[in-house]
Amino acid sequence: MKLQRHMPWLVVVALFLVWEGAVRLFHVAPFILPRPTAFLEALWIWRAEIAMHSAQTFMTTVAGFGIAMVAGMALGVAVGSSAWVYRSVYSLLIGFNTIPKVALVPILVMWFGVGSVPAILTAFLISFFPIVVNVATGIATVEPELQDVLRALGARKRDIIWRIGIPRSLPYYFASLKIAITFAFVGSIVSENVAANSGIGHLMTVASSRFEVPLAFAALFVIALMGVLMYVLTATVEKRMTAWSVRGTHLAAG
Repeated sequence: MKLQRHMPWLVVVALFLVWEGAVRLFHVAPFILPRPTAFLEALWIWRAEIAMHSAQTFMTTVAGFGIAMVAGMALGVAVGSSAWVYRSVYSLLIGFNTIPKVALVPILVMWFGVGSVPAILTAFLISFFPIVVNVATGIATVEPELQDVLRALGARKRDIIWRIGIPRSLPYYFASLKIAITFAFVGSIVSENVAANSGIGHLMTVASSRFEVPLAFAALFVIALMGVLMYVLTATVEKRMTAWSVRGTHLAAG
């Protein structure tokens, strides 16, 4: 069990060792693929700037993700519990989701200017759709027989949604959150790459323009670390709130 818990870290260390050895063995130029020790060194040298830009990216990502959590749950409940709402908005949601969010960033910049707001909105827009779809699925899959029994006992539709539908949708909801948080970071970085004066995306743009590839890889490492931490936090909350949905399986024991 202890080995299983440490396996992710062992895999990362093994990957870095293979990476380091391959770059040294084949004499790969640093501007093509830097060694892990090189970008970790850059991470230390530029730690103040990276910390500042990371805080900005983290703030915009969490803000956009938080809005998506609330709005996605609300709209997902509406879509999943009403056939009329489903027919009215679902096609619109699918159509909007097919639009590349990077294409919306210039429009958001024209509306709100360069800064945090376009990054927050991009993080929201890119992480909103998975939450809506999963919550709606959880609400809509409540068994008709169970609904009939509850109605026979005097329950109203609102009671069924609140007491059965929403709890039933929680596993779907948290599954979507674990996907959406990674999307939210993508949205923030894309927006910061296009139009921002701070953030990891802006730092990577500056590093690329200076051909400081180790610094760009250090920024990528920080993004990955923040994404993993947010994923772990979401999974921890999920385990506490939806343990009933995985009882009797290895997930519940883990």
